[in-house]
Parts: sequence; C-alpha cells; structure tokens
Amino acid sequence: MNSKMAKRAYLSFLSLALLLGVAAVSPALHAQAAAQRFLGTVTAINGDSLTVKTDAGEVRQVQVPAAAVLKRIAPGQKDLSTAETIQLTDVATGDRVLVKLDPDSPGPPPQVAQLIAMKQSDVAQKQQKDQEAWQRNGVGGLVKSVDPSAGVVILTSGAGPTAKTVTVHIEKSTVLKRYAPTSIRYADAQTAPLDAVRVGDQFRARGQKNADGTEITAEEVVSGSFRNISGTVTSIDTAASTLIVKDLMTKKPVTIHVTPDVQMRRLPDMMSRMIAARLKGSAPGPGGATMTARPESGGAPGGPPNGQGAGPGAGPGGAGGGRRAGGGDMEQALDRAPAIKLSDLQKGEAVMLVSTQGASDVNAIKLLAGVEPLLEAPAASQNLLSSWSMGSGGAEAGGAQ
Repeated sequence: MNSKMAKRAYLSFLSLALLLGVAAVSPALHAQAAAQRFLGTVTAINGDSLTVKTDAGEVRQVQVPAAAVLKRIAPGQKDLSTAETIQLTDVATGDRVLVKLDPDSPGPPPQVAQLIAMKQSDVAQKQQKDQEAWQRNGVGGLVKSVDPSAGVVILTSGAGPTAKTVTVHIEKSTVLKRYAPTSIRYADAQTAPLDAVRVGDQFRARGQKNADGTEITAEEVVSGSFRNISGTVTSIDTAASTLIVKDLMTKKPVTIHVTPDVQMRRLPDMMSRMIAARLKGSAPGPGGATMTARPESGGAPGGPPNGQGAGPGAGPGGAGGGRRAGGGDMEQALDRAPAIKLSDLQKGEAVMLVSTQGASDVNAIKLLAGVEPLLEAPAASQNLLSSWSMGSGGAEAGGAQ
C-alpha cells in the first residue's frame, strides 16, 4: 500500500469511527490506542482547554494548541478529503469530537494533535432521519432459525394475535452488527458475522420489505442475546441499587443490579389490562382500536434506538415485533409509560425486565412494572418484552451518544 492509499484509509477510519461512535479496530489495538485517541462529547470550553466526556464515561481535559489540526465533517461524510478546516472558536459544547493526542506533548494536560468535530445539530438531524428509516423500513423479533450459508434468518415477530413470521434475506453488502452483552446501545454494537446469531436472539433488520412485511432484504441488521425475566419483587436495597426478583419460570431468586442508565417504566393499570386483553385476543381498545397509544416522532435502538439515546435512539426505533396493534404501537406504548425509580417499586409487585445473561446475578437493561395483568398471558408477554427490549439503529446511528 503506497503512502497516499494508506493516508486515505487512515482518514476514512477516523471519520467512520466518529460517525458510528465505535472504534473499528480489534480489542488489542483499541486498548493500545485508547490513551492517544478517544471519542466523546464536548461538555465545557475554557480558553484553549476542552472538557470531553468520552463514550467510555470518562471525563478528560485537553489543551488545544494553535498548531493542532481541527476539522469538521458532516453526517454521512466518509473521509476527510473535503472536510472543512475550523478554529477552536467554531467548536461548541454538545458537539461530537474525535480527539487524537500528541504523544510528544509534555502535559499535563495532554495536547491535541488533531480534532475532528461534528455539530450537535447535524448529529440530531441525522439521528432523526436514521430513526425514521428504521421505523419505516425495519422489522424485528426473536430468531426462530438462521442459515448463514443461505443468508436467511427467520424471525417470530409480534405477540398474541399480532404474531407473524418474518424472513430476512442477508446479502454481501448487508451491514451486520451485534450488541455488546451488557448494552442495547447501537453505538456499542460491534461488527459480527451472521454465524454469531443464535436461535432465540433478538434481531432487527432495516431494508426493503414486501407489502405485508413478512420478507425483507436487509441493508443493516443488529442482533443480541439477552435474558427476559418475569417475576415478583422479594426485596429492594436502594442503597446498593439492587432488587431480588423471584423468576416465575425458574422459581429461583435473581439479584438484579440497577444502574442509572436502566430504563424503568410503570404501566398504568388501564393500559396494562388493555395490552393483556389484546395479547390474549379477547378485547379491543376504545372505539375498536386495540391500543390507546399512538406512534410519536423522535423516539429513543437504542431506537437506533430508546431513552438511552441509543441507535438503532430515544425509544426503540425500528418497526419491531409487536409494534402494530390495530393502528396503535405497543413499543411506543411501553416507551410512553411513566418513568419510575428503584425506590418506587414495592415488595410483592410483579415486574418484567430485560437483563444481561446470568443465572442468579444480572444487570437490568429495561424494567417494566404494573404488569400483573400481563402475566396472565405469560408466553405472549415474553414476546412483547422481547419486542420492546432492543434499540435499533436510528438515533444512535449518528454516534452522538
């Protein structure tokens, strides 16, 4: 590879890393480069100093000398060949930045050799467009079967009378990603081959659908393995941010760790009963509709996607399993339910949650209370929870998290 080609490849890597919010390098190289290069959001500017909250959650302060190279790229820009040269005064709090440090700077604080910025407003616009694309052109559900050689994944989508089977066709150009074991943030998803997908995984795809949404040729997919738990709360420790739930399936206690990032919602009693009736196929909603909630723009997948700002955004953002219900949207109904805190839970009440994998000790990702009526239809409720649990790629695809 000549120097020109090498430079082009390097610049493409930098811009793509910024756009996607992930480092496209192996774990070993990522660890080696972590100290010299990081992604994050500008939280403060003081003279020639920047404070950046990295995607890893660290707060780092750097100095931007006059010799530093500052560039701005737009969402969708693939390399820096046409990037605009900017000044430090053009950078604002809230902007996304990729910072490359000068390894020879004396410090502290460390000095910036190169900074690539993306406007907060540009990121927000791209997130909105990407989320709308996942909502309009997406499907989701649980993996029923996967054939890597044929490039075909069969999903079970929906719950109760809305359940259906969806065939996903994977092509060579399809972008394949997989959620990190402890996150449904699209920004945390990593490239993974199709043979990493397992039966029972949660799976979303965006692409060209047929008229009834039972087949799709995927342009992009994201999958992951999570645990769904339904049970009753036996104890709560707000100081330790944990609760213990007796799993209705295994009849065993599970310790649930609740971090500040966990989405916690409580279904109002009437909504819970209406969803339960719909899942059992026994009753419509007011005026013949099956749900009271209406889809709303914006959103979270995690959709790219959920309240975590996650990709595929502010609420699960793909046309996922269990979304449609007589003109309503179950996913949106769950995301619009009132938010609660751990201290709002009561011993003895029923909860449903999505968690990391684990037998007796897990980290919560999403938790839903007020679900007693739903547990009367446990199988359908599990499918509903699976549909709600993932983010897709929209809002997070911009990598602004």
